[in-house]
Amino acid sequence: MKKILNIAVALLLCNATQAQSLEAYLQEAEANNPEVQAFEIRYNIAKEKVKESQALPNTEVSAGLFVSEPETRTGAQKARFSVKQMLPWFGTITARENYATSLAEVDYLDIAITKRKLRLSVSQSYYKLYAIKEIQEALEENIQLLKTFEQLALTSVEVGNASAVDVLRLQIRQNELQEQKAILAQEQFAESRAFNNLLNRDEVLAIAVVDSLLITEDFPQASTTLGLHPELEKYDRLYESVAQSELLNQKEANPNLGFGLDYIPVADRAGLNFSDNGKDIFMPAVSLSIPIFNTKYKSRSIQHKMQQEEINAQREHRRNLLETVLHNAIAGREAARIKHRTQSVNLKQARDAEEILVKNYETGTIDFNDVLDIQELQLKFQMNQIEAVKNFYGQTAAINYLTDQY
Repeated sequence: MKKILNIAVALLLCNATQAQSLEAYLQEAEANNPEVQAFEIRYNIAKEKVKESQALPNTEVSAGLFVSEPETRTGAQKARFSVKQMLPWFGTITARENYATSLAEVDYLDIAITKRKLRLSVSQSYYKLYAIKEIQEALEENIQLLKTFEQLALTSVEVGNASAVDVLRLQIRQNELQEQKAILAQEQFAESRAFNNLLNRDEVLAIAVVDSLLITEDFPQASTTLGLHPELEKYDRLYESVAQSELLNQKEANPNLGFGLDYIPVADRAGLNFSDNGKDIFMPAVSLSIPIFNTKYKSRSIQHKMQQEEINAQREHRRNLLETVLHNAIAGREAARIKHRTQSVNLKQARDAEEILVKNYETGTIDFNDVLDIQELQLKFQMNQIEAVKNFYGQTAAINYLTDQY
C-alpha cells in the first residue's frame, strides 16, 4: 500500500509540475504574442467606432453678401447668414450604435480564437521539445550500453571468443547514434527558436521542459462535443451583426429631419420713420429629406437575408470540420495510449533479453550479433514510446483547443 501511495504522489507531482511549467509559458505567450496584440488593437478600434456611430451629421453654416442689395419696404437686405442641422429619424442613432457594437463583438471573438490557437501551437511545440530531449537521453543511454558491450567484446577478443569485426560493428553503431544526436541537436535548435518566437521573446532563451510525462489509464476522458466554440460563436455574432445592419437599414429608409435658422440684416431706409424700419429678418426653417427612390434600401434587405443564409451555411460547414478534427484527435490520443502500453511491454522484454545476454557473457557464449539486434530493438521501442507520449499530449492539446478543457 505504501508503494502504491508513493507512486500516486509521484504522478500527481509530475502532472502538477508539467501543468505549472507549461501554463506559465502559455500565459506569457498570451501576454506577449504580437498577433494577439494586433487583434486586441483591432477590438479597441471597433469600440471607438461605437462612439463614432453616435455622432450627428455636420452642422451647416453659411454666409453671403448681396452684391446688389434687394430693397424691401423695411430697408435694403445686406447679407444672409444660415445655420442648419439635419437629424436622422428616431432610433437611427441607436440602431447604428447597436450595429457597431455587434461588429466589435466579432472582433472580440477573434481575440479568443487567436489565443486558443496560440495555446495549441505553444503546447505542441513544448511537447516536441520534450520528445527531442527524451530521445537524446535514450540515444545517450544506448551509446553507453554499446560502450559497455564494446568493452566486453574487447575482452572476448583477447580470449578468442569474439573477433575484431564484432568490436568494429559495435563502434559503427555508436557512430550512427552519435550522428542521430547531432541531427536532433539541430532540430532542437530550430524548435526552441520557434517556441520562443511564439512567446515573442529572445530566441536564445533556455526553455525548461519537464523531466517526464506519464500516460496513465485513468487519464481524464475527452469531451466528444464542441460546446460553444468561439469559431462557431463568431458565426453567431456575424449573423447578429447582419440582423443589426438590417435594422439600421430600415431606420435609414425613413425621412431625415432638418432644423435651421436664417438671419438677414436689413439697413434703415433714410428719411422714413416707421416701426419696422431697418428690422432684421429671422427665419426658422424645418426641412424633410424623404427617400422617395428607395430601391437601394430594398436591395440591402435582400442582401442581408442572403448574407445570413451564407453565414448559416459556413457555420454548419465549420462545425462539421471541427467535429471531424475532434473525433480524429480523440481517436489519435487513444491510439497513442495503446501504442505506449505496447511499447512499454516490449521495452521491458528487450531489457530482459539484454540481461540474459550479459549473463551469457559470464559463460563465454555471448553473440554480439544478438547484442546489436537487441540494442536496436530496445532503442526502437524507446523512441516509439516517446513518440506515443508526444502524440498523446499533442492530441490532448488539440482536444483542449476544441473543447476548452484547459
